[in-house]
Amino acid sequence: MEYIGIDVHKRDSQVCILGEGGEVVLEQRVRTQRERLGELLSKRSKARVLLEASTESEWVARYLEEMGHEVVVADPNFAPMYATRSRRVKTDKRDARSLAEACKLGAYRPAHRASDASRHMKAQLVVREALVRTLTRYISLVSALVRYEGWRIADGEAESFVKRVAALPLPGRLMAQVAPLLNLMQHLNEQIAFMNGVLERVAHKDEQVSRLCTVPQVGPVTACAFVSAVDEPERFSGPHQVEAYLGLVPGEKSSGEKQHRGPITKTGDSRVRWLLIQAALSLLRVKRPETAHLREWAEKIAARRGKKIAVVALARRLAGILFAMMRDGTQYRPPQAQEEEKEAA
Repeated sequence: MEYIGIDVHKRDSQVCILGEGGEVVLEQRVRTQRERLGELLSKRSKARVLLEASTESEWVARYLEEMGHEVVVADPNFAPMYATRSRRVKTDKRDARSLAEACKLGAYRPAHRASDASRHMKAQLVVREALVRTLTRYISLVSALVRYEGWRIADGEAESFVKRVAALPLPGRLMAQVAPLLNLMQHLNEQIAFMNGVLERVAHKDEQVSRLCTVPQVGPVTACAFVSAVDEPERFSGPHQVEAYLGLVPGEKSSGEKQHRGPITKTGDSRVRWLLIQAALSLLRVKRPETAHLREWAEKIAARRGKKIAVVALARRLAGILFAMMRDGTQYRPPQAQEEEKEAA
């Protein structure tokens, strides 16, 4: 069997092929296109291919698998994979050869490859987030232009911003300045509402997303984001590993008898982390009986450590609850309901 390492880039990729004995069979630079990769690798016998996880890695991996090759998408942060590479000289050719050698030796750590459903769900979330960010930027710009002329826009939801601006008796010149942005914002609101509808339909059809939506203050957007990030619960050993995967655990620098814990690591999916923190803020703000135990727990932390730390701690605990629900296939049940079930039994 041959061993192939591919250093994949946006335009061009470097390919290195090693023979059974480790000798270099071919080193070539090729366009990162299906046709060019097919011309180079489709006629070769089944080989094991190693490439780093990146933006292009998934479609490249799937295309090579269609040719009959065994493909491994590796975690680029796994240092032993580049053990033979010189730190002083870094080139694509050397990287591709290091990948091919790591492929032959098995010195790699496979990265998780998301399912089609998770990839599609994540793409929908990315589109919605881009629309929301654009709308937010336009709201800030219009607000600044209006304030510059001494007017104030009433507080309210983003969906009603255009109506609130239109309700002001703005001078004709100022209205002409902001009118193009207001027209765009109207269209953005319609597109965001459409994407919200798409995610709501996903929440109704997808069993896992629908289950997570039973948690108070967790809507379709947060549930879809969490499910797409976790994808397969069995790949995690427990809730704490998911919390660390999402960057919600404190960073630590310890040596000998000294132990120092700092801010959270903020690794992983920033979108999911932000949504969980927003859900935690809502849980603290909206006082509902079924979330009283979580709110009281967070308020005790806030009294000792401050509200910001309490919110992050609540978001971390919420991530653990959502993961347990995905893993066990259960719906959210507050402690009061669990006690009532035990008494009834």
